[in-house]
Amino acid sequence: MNTLSNSDTLILVGAVALIAIAIMAWLVVRSSRRRHVELRQRFGPEYERAVSEYGGERRAERELAKREHRVNRLHLHPLRDAERLRFEGQWRTVQARFVDDPSGAVTAADELIQAVMQAHGYPVRDFEHRVQDLSVEHANVVQHYRAARILSDANREGRANTEELRQAFVHYRALFADLLDEPGSAHGELHGEGVRA
Repeated sequence: MNTLSNSDTLILVGAVALIAIAIMAWLVVRSSRRRHVELRQRFGPEYERAVSEYGGERRAERELAKREHRVNRLHLHPLRDAERLRFEGQWRTVQARFVDDPSGAVTAADELIQAVMQAHGYPVRDFEHRVQDLSVEHANVVQHYRAARILSDANREGRANTEELRQAFVHYRALFADLLDEPGSAHGELHGEGVRA
């Protein structure tokens, strides 16, 4: 009967350890790739924006994962039917106001977006946090919020013309429809009267 010498045993143990390390490394790489794909799919255009802003995929993915973690700790909830109807009515009022008071309508649209966010359970302390939080569940429309904000800031400073105010309103409308969570009813109604896309 052949027995292994101490050196053979050490070689065998070393080979098994190397195989185990290789398997663990492969699992880590596989998990990392899967997480990369998941983040890229979940955040859509926001993923590319984060890569550009943070200077690389690794840093961007850490930031996006932090956002996910923070939003998962929030107590977000869907709107109740009564809230949804109330917000839809308020939107129609704001939209009708645009004809006579575009500047005031844009300001009111921004305030209404914040009210809808609060009703969902989002904190609305400052714009950057609002955008980051929205990017987790509303990544495909958060760029509208950023664009609307730039135009809305110009409006507050008296630098926005009527066309820019119309564009801001259209951006707010896209986010509003997504926040209301019913693309068929709310979004369809919002394209009806007043400001045209």
